[in-house]
Amino acid sequence: MKKAVVQVEEQETGLVERAIADIRSYMRENQLRPGSPMPSETAMAMQLNVSRTVAREAFRALAALGIMEVSAGRRARVAAPDAAPLSIILDHTVTMKQLSVQQVLDVRRTLELRTVSLAALRRTDAQARELLEIVKGMFDAFEAPNDLMELDIRLHELIAAASGNSLYAIIVGSFRVITRQTWHIGWRSRATLENRTENIRCHQRIAEAINAQDPEQAEAAMTEHFDSAVNVLLRAGVN
Repeated sequence: MKKAVVQVEEQETGLVERAIADIRSYMRENQLRPGSPMPSETAMAMQLNVSRTVAREAFRALAALGIMEVSAGRRARVAAPDAAPLSIILDHTVTMKQLSVQQVLDVRRTLELRTVSLAALRRTDAQARELLEIVKGMFDAFEAPNDLMELDIRLHELIAAASGNSLYAIIVGSFRVITRQTWHIGWRSRATLENRTENIRCHQRIAEAINAQDPEQAEAAMTEHFDSAVNVLLRAGVN
């Protein structure tokens, strides 16, 4: 009896996996874009010749992967690219000690040296203005660490968006969960007013170099920023 139950479960798993692949093929063949409505679970089940339960599980799996948007009472839609699924993976691997924070920072440093150079070359005037406004907000939020942290995250994500490559934006966006775990450690480790002010000034130099469309200076400022961040966290025992 137990063996039969296992076989049924394995069969259902195989059907769901096939349905996931078929639904993705449906999206490609119909050239669906983010926001495009999907057929209902019932209609998709009939089209794929599977049960509604299998179709529902496939929809849920695709939603978890960030490929579809599924919510109660609303028609499922194709999702826009989003950092959330990768962010969950990073959070899990760091929490489970499969990756260290320093390994994440090493990859992030490599990526952001590239994004900041591209941003200096490709940024729009509106993006340049927003970066400078964010830095001003960071100075204004000096005594409000949580607000300052969110502005810091926004600045790095905007730089990635300004690179003109949406994949960079997704990957850099996925780092926010790790940043929120380590940012306050770094801020406390910069114990003096001078050190904390210099940290914000470093962000200011990055924003100003992007505004001036100077990729070399932008990369130099970002290098300085990451070297400082890595050293601060190492001194605080984060590795």
